[in-house]
Amino acid sequence: MKTILDHEIPSPRAWIGDELADDAGLVPLDDACLEELSGLGALLQANPLPVLSLQPDDFDLPHCRALMAGVRQQLDQGIGFAIIDRLNLDETPKETATAFYWLLASMIARPVAQSWDGKMLYDVTDSGKEPGNGVRPDITNVGQNLHTDNSYNLCPPDYVLLFCRQTAMEGGVSELVSFYAAHNQMRAEAPDLLARLYEDFIFDRQREHAPDDVMTIEHPLFTWDGSRLLGRLSKRQVHGGYALAGKAMDEQAAAALTALETIMTAPGMRKKFYFEPGQIQIVNNKTCGHSRTAFTDWPEPERHRNLTRLWLRHEGRVFYNG
Repeated sequence: MKTILDHEIPSPRAWIGDELADDAGLVPLDDACLEELSGLGALLQANPLPVLSLQPDDFDLPHCRALMAGVRQQLDQGIGFAIIDRLNLDETPKETATAFYWLLASMIARPVAQSWDGKMLYDVTDSGKEPGNGVRPDITNVGQNLHTDNSYNLCPPDYVLLFCRQTAMEGGVSELVSFYAAHNQMRAEAPDLLARLYEDFIFDRQREHAPDDVMTIEHPLFTWDGSRLLGRLSKRQVHGGYALAGKAMDEQAAAALTALETIMTAPGMRKKFYFEPGQIQIVNNKTCGHSRTAFTDWPEPERHRNLTRLWLRHEGRVFYNG
């Protein structure tokens, strides 16, 4: 028998987008942190190292460490997201800015591989391809459904980070939703359908596996561990999973998925914001869903929308399957 969360969760975990302040989640990099990073940048430029080899414990960064400890508290016990504002990209070389990003992220949890071939730093930019089996929506310019990253993996990341380097000419608005708030509404309006979300769905694994491995995985969309509601959501990968398995989704599963989508996308439910260069978005990948609207890039290739993503995880091994 699945354990189902059977009571309402209050704020700050359960939040409604329109009820949040405009600057909700914003965490400024104060002067003390910026001074630490400036000194670190000079040190790294004088002593080059591969970014993936850098560890926070190798550097004296007390102000940054304290700031990121507060961010982790906000991610785990608060609203579940943060926007670090911001790194100065005009004055910081690209590789140095990546090092700052990597080290700040590593103060929250360990970065892990984002693809079966071991890619750790992942460019989110339009490849010109259409999304589908083997083509993640994040390398296209199409709009995304609210989802959690890597919902189709054995061991999804705990946190997803996006470092904005360049924005699109038009569109690309980020959207976030609280699974706790959505769960509260489903519990009140459709408890029978909510129970179905605690049972297994079939997910397309997006060919992120060995050639002879299975192409789908089954797991619930919601689980409750007694203290945390954990979400694993991707409408696109669920529909793809059933198609790959050659199975029809049962009526209750389809209705539950539709009901959840309707609640999450209801007017006012989502927190929306437009990335600015130098900002870092961090999302608890188990308690919040995220998406972005479709976008149109600048005609010049060098100005195309570009974000650098990191996945962080407390458990499992560093490789993709954990």
